[in-house]
Amino acid sequence: MKILIVEDDFTIADQMKLALISWGYEVFLTEDFSDPLVEFNKVSPDLVLMDITLPFNNGFFRCSKIREVSNVPVIFVSSAADNLNMITALNMGGDDFITKPFDLNVLLVKVKALLRRTYEFASSSEQISLPEHKGATYNAADSSLSYNGQKIELTKNESRILNCLMNHKGTIVSRNKLMEELWNDDLYVDENTLSVNVNRLRKKLDEAGLTDFITTKKGQGYIVG
Repeated sequence: MKILIVEDDFTIADQMKLALISWGYEVFLTEDFSDPLVEFNKVSPDLVLMDITLPFNNGFFRCSKIREVSNVPVIFVSSAADNLNMITALNMGGDDFITKPFDLNVLLVKVKALLRRTYEFASSSEQISLPEHKGATYNAADSSLSYNGQKIELTKNESRILNCLMNHKGTIVSRNKLMEELWNDDLYVDENTLSVNVNRLRKKLDEAGLTDFITTKKGQGYIVG
């Protein structure tokens, strides 16, 4: 699998590259920072490692541009690890956040876990029909939702949340259960990240006309019914 590193500290970038190559990945370093998508389009990576502070455009903007054309998983790697930056990273379409300085073994485990969840999940999943009265179809294979002739792209985390809720239709799914679905192989877990992803998913459903599809059960979790 191909990994694109968007990092202007080439000492750190080279360290990540060597470690990832040792695990059998094909790794590319960003050389042209002037355009958010030029290197991405050139490489067509399976995963992106993204710093926040970068020349020309920051990582948040670059991730948002990637999300306009792709659902490829993005891991932010930054020393700016306060809650606001972590939440902003997720809001802009990021899938995970690693704080600098970091252990290369942690990086490798997170990359491997996210790639496995993203691509094994997609290849083994089949279409799931939402309730007939809603007239919508969720397709886990390409992380999308089809409704009234429109196709709504979901991030990998949004897709995993919807998949989990749909697999337990009519049953309350606890926040802990959803967090396990998203981050069971990772070290970083934060309640805020789950809330951000659920709210973002709800907004997309609402914009598609699927209002109140996910119901919050206070103190218990969420339910689709």
